[in-house]
Amino acid sequence: MVTVRGIVSVIGVAFTAYLAARGLLFTGAVHEPWLTYLALTLYLVVTWTVIFWGYRPGAAATGAVPRATLPLWLALLSLVAAVVVPNAILFAVPVESRSLPFATWFIGGIGALMTVVMVRRRPVTAWIGVGLMSVSAVLWLGPLAALSLGLPGSIVWVAAAQLLMYALDRAARDTEQLASLQQAASAWQASQVGRQRERRVQVQRALQAAGPVLGRTIETGGNLRPEERVDARLAEGRLRDELRGRRLLDDAVRAELEAARRRGSAVTMFDEGGLEDLDDAALAIVRAELADTLRDAASTRLIIRTSPHAQIAITVVGRSGDGESLSDEDSVDLWREIRRP
Repeated sequence: MVTVRGIVSVIGVAFTAYLAARGLLFTGAVHEPWLTYLALTLYLVVTWTVIFWGYRPGAAATGAVPRATLPLWLALLSLVAAVVVPNAILFAVPVESRSLPFATWFIGGIGALMTVVMVRRRPVTAWIGVGLMSVSAVLWLGPLAALSLGLPGSIVWVAAAQLLMYALDRAARDTEQLASLQQAASAWQASQVGRQRERRVQVQRALQAAGPVLGRTIETGGNLRPEERVDARLAEGRLRDELRGRRLLDDAVRAELEAARRRGSAVTMFDEGGLEDLDDAALAIVRAELADTLRDAASTRLIIRTSPHAQIAITVVGRSGDGESLSDEDSVDLWREIRRP
């Protein structure tokens, strides 16, 4: 599978091979050609190792991320090449041949190597390597000759690579921040949609529960028959249940709440949180037990609350008699704690 990194790596290999090939075109005297060949081999081995280190052709297909940072030992090896290659080549040729292209190719070659090192996240090593190569070129060729033979170009390459990596890192951070903001915006939008849907459901249930009674109240000007007053009280209770304790309700619980109110009980529900972590199956168990508790309740007043306790899901308190508060033990005739499944 063709990837951007694969294409860039091939271009890097072709370019460094071209620079090294210039060192084989001897256009002047060479005292130690074997030393030149050895320096060329060292350069190519180190440069191509730096280019391909950590590269896996199947990484794009498998989702694996190749290693970006050059290992320390390979960074040090590139510094060795930056010292050995220039000095070996210039030592192998006589003075009159040192300014010829086959002897000065290392200026561009080491610059290309240090550009790759910079891209592989070793900026300090890259600048040290450029500095070592520059010192060698100045000592062997002289400052003016080194500058005229391409030393500024190698320095510009490394500087441009550093600026490019900085820009890419900045773009990556901005992209990550934008993705985080988009995710937060999507989550907020989803929550708003959910709340709107929940409000529509509550309004529909409220209209179903109180709509007929309200219509009848308007028609009669508030003069309701006794059975209609009972229906109005039941409708009010259903509406309060939907608003205050919707998470506690299912068809069975709603039926038992209405039955308790028809028996004359005043029922109050409070969903104060604590059940959010229960799934549908656990909620079904809790609601079934709540329905059983309401079915057998005969108290004058029933108070149903969710519990913040780690083991208790719902507390049901029933009061009868003339007690004025829950502290009046004589008025409490029902106390039921429904445990979390």
